[in-house]
Amino acid sequence: MQQFFPAAPSRAGACLSAACGTIGRMDADELLAALDPEQRAVALARSGPVCVLAGAGTGKTRAITHRIAYAVATGAVNPAHVLALTFTVRAAGELRGRLRALGGGAEAVRSTTFHSAALRQLSYFWPRVIGGRSPKLVESKLPLLREAARDLGLRMDGAAIAEAVTEIEWAKVCQVHPDSYVFAATEAGRGPSAGVEGTGRLYAAYEALRRDRQLIDFESVLELTAAILLTEPAVAREVHSAFRHFTVDEFQDVNPLQKLLLDAWLGGREELCVVGDPRQTIYSFTGATSEYLRSFTIDYPQATMVRLVRDYRSTPQVVAAANRLVAATASTAGPGGPVSPAGSDALVAQRPPGPEPVVTRYADEEAEATGVAAAIAALTRSGVPPHEIAVLLRINAHMERFERALADGGVPYMVRGAERFYDRPEVRQALVLLRGAARAAGAGTDATGLPGELPAAVRHVLASAGLTAAPPAARGAVRERWESLAAIAGPADDLTVARPAATLAEFAAELAERAETGHAPVAAAVTLATMHAAKGLEWDAVLLPGLTEGIMPIVHARTAEAVEEERRLLYVAVTRARVHLALSWSPARTPGAEASRQRSRFLPALQASAAGARG
Repeated sequence: MQQFFPAAPSRAGACLSAACGTIGRMDADELLAALDPEQRAVALARSGPVCVLAGAGTGKTRAITHRIAYAVATGAVNPAHVLALTFTVRAAGELRGRLRALGGGAEAVRSTTFHSAALRQLSYFWPRVIGGRSPKLVESKLPLLREAARDLGLRMDGAAIAEAVTEIEWAKVCQVHPDSYVFAATEAGRGPSAGVEGTGRLYAAYEALRRDRQLIDFESVLELTAAILLTEPAVAREVHSAFRHFTVDEFQDVNPLQKLLLDAWLGGREELCVVGDPRQTIYSFTGATSEYLRSFTIDYPQATMVRLVRDYRSTPQVVAAANRLVAATASTAGPGGPVSPAGSDALVAQRPPGPEPVVTRYADEEAEATGVAAAIAALTRSGVPPHEIAVLLRINAHMERFERALADGGVPYMVRGAERFYDRPEVRQALVLLRGAARAAGAGTDATGLPGELPAAVRHVLASAGLTAAPPAARGAVRERWESLAAIAGPADDLTVARPAATLAEFAAELAERAETGHAPVAAAVTLATMHAAKGLEWDAVLLPGLTEGIMPIVHARTAEAVEEERRLLYVAVTRARVHLALSWSPARTPGAEASRQRSRFLPALQASAAGARG
């Protein structure tokens, strides 16, 4: 029966992340003593249902991991029967690391993503319920969609195909059949560039190809697992016996298909703890909805409700700006929702004061990019490390301009996308090369030609994958590949400082554990990322350029609901900053062009007390 459990991570290698510290053996009283009053209330609510409304930077991960550890320490739960669900491999790894550090049996808790848990169960039960081997998983919809488009005679470029992926994934998680897509998409106000009818035909053709070739995609994994649980009583009993207590992080991002699967796992039971923040709902376009979080106390009238409002991440100045931003909306919670943007839900800063946010008006976009690069250079001169600085943009199309400005200013940078670091082809290749070199070195092969020092040996191996001493002048894919390889080499320096005698094999094991937990290495460079990709991350200094109407909010946000999602996205971006927050905009696109653009409607709230405003 235990074969369908997600495997617990190994302790191979010397983990360098804070989450993988020395395993502790805290008793129940020590666990409670480490928490603030609200976090302690979460821990004391050992049985469900429990709803935790956790604002940005309020220590939600600390609260839920201590809740699990406290329940284990007091004998209220068997850790082997706890399933903690997250949305990303990185978040699951963070939970596992913290539970392992708390120890006392909490390290036996299964922490994984919805998709990983479902795929494990589907692969285990498929031979028994359906027969034969389970279908092959499609990692990307793009190849099948391109083929489907050709079969239909549709001419679609890469952007249109990528947009079709988003549309099909939205339809599938919302349980919209291809025959119903046109009606559902029209009702939802969706407007794919290929048109709803063309996209509907493409969706039907994609599903036909997928079924004919006996393939499953990530949405099929969730759907089929839920179907087996709901139609096979013996399977349901086995799973319900294994998993009896559930914790779901980022509950505001749950979509209807994930909720269907969660309900199947619960099987009518109420041992459920959910954690989320409606003010950080930024994935509605994918089908995610905060309605399940908002209606939790309606679905579970006896639920314990706890609000976490003490912000440990940001200075009072940043927190005040974030509070003003969400307080400016007419309604964040919606009809009947449990959350209001002000009052008891306003964040309360716990850090010492810092500088006021700076709002700057530049003449044009080129001047803005140059000014951002200059501001970053000034921050680094003042002592802020490059890796603690981020430039967050609303759309990817603006990335190249800031890449060019940073390169011209001699500022090291790296582009962070939504894809997982360890899924990048160059990263997978590098890990294979390092494992091979470690095996050769362990076998005493002299032909490896590796230098004696670990950092030099790692860079020697990665040179064959394209790592050079200096970054390439080219931008885009070439630069991103180099950044990935440089980021892999960086931890070798850290490991050598911590353990001078560390071997290449130990370094390879360290990287394997990082990959398993989604803990990407930190490069000594400024981060360039979209606001969506920054979710769950934080930096000492955050710069938010491009705050004009049509960009923030985006031009496609035509309804009041869509505009409020843009406000929440900006709120997420603002709350990534610990100390320094710089916001900017420009009325003209190019030097000498007409100053036709207006500043973002969201800026006045952020600028209310921004003494550093310029321009």
